[in-house]
Amino acid sequence: MNTTPQPDPKDRPARLTVGVVGAGRVGPALAAALQLAGHRPVAVSAVSDTSRRRAAQLLPDVPVLPPAEVLQRSDLVLLTVPDDALPDLVTGLADTGSVRPGQLLVHTSGRYGARVLDPALRAGALPLALHPAMTFTGTPVDVQRLAGCSFGVTAPEELRLAAEALVIEMGGEPEWIAEANRPLYHAALALGANHLVTLVAQSLDLLREAGVAAPDRMLGPLLGAALDNALRSGDAALTGPVARGDAGTVAAHVTELRRHAPGTVAGYLAMARATADRALAHGLLKPELAEDLLGVLADASDGIDGTDGTEGDAR
Repeated sequence: MNTTPQPDPKDRPARLTVGVVGAGRVGPALAAALQLAGHRPVAVSAVSDTSRRRAAQLLPDVPVLPPAEVLQRSDLVLLTVPDDALPDLVTGLADTGSVRPGQLLVHTSGRYGARVLDPALRAGALPLALHPAMTFTGTPVDVQRLAGCSFGVTAPEELRLAAEALVIEMGGEPEWIAEANRPLYHAALALGANHLVTLVAQSLDLLREAGVAAPDRMLGPLLGAALDNALRSGDAALTGPVARGDAGTVAAHVTELRRHAPGTVAGYLAMARATADRALAHGLLKPELAEDLLGVLADASDGIDGTDGTEGDAR
């Protein structure tokens, strides 16, 4: 966690004017964090009513303007749009002459490094990729969560210190990611965070189906302990019927899932196979038990593509 003492913003003048293009969940929060560090948000672009309300909540009194005007007013511009929209946005801003020489242009996509900003670089901008490894709600709590949050940082070598300094000012911890490694880096975060939400939501649904009145209360301590153990011990933290080789229990799980939630079967089998592979590799699953377990998983996978009509309609 970053423990560097931060000066009181009241004791220093605002140094950079900050603009936000794309008032989704991320941009306004980062701009608010920069404001706490002494910078001055001056403009934001927002299209939907939801994004306008979000901007008003996190950046009160900051005017909502078209993207070109946001760039015109700002020394530092946060491009916080969806990944697929970013390349066309950058090209469009550069082609229309909106980008100014010496302007800091920051995108927050996990997928891309600094190269996606090449059109703006040719127009004289200073390109930075700063991706916060955090899930955002679009509310003021996001600003607090940035404290100690890791950022994936990619930038030209001569801008590395500037990029890392901005992250620290937002309360984050810079982690340098090579340009070529950005897609792998982002895939790792999506696997760990985005898929976790899906798994937890499915588990909550199944517990309700099983008659549990407060599934969140039941899962909370269990998931908290599992996450803590996994972060501390990695594969050594694996537990449960797959890691133990309880093939009969896994078969019973699949039967119940087919009956009550057929859409979860494919995911359950995929995760069970991955868990079995890791448990075997780390000596947690005995080889003599693994054979029966893998046989159950293989049998359960028959027809999962819909050839027998069992699972095809659930996807």
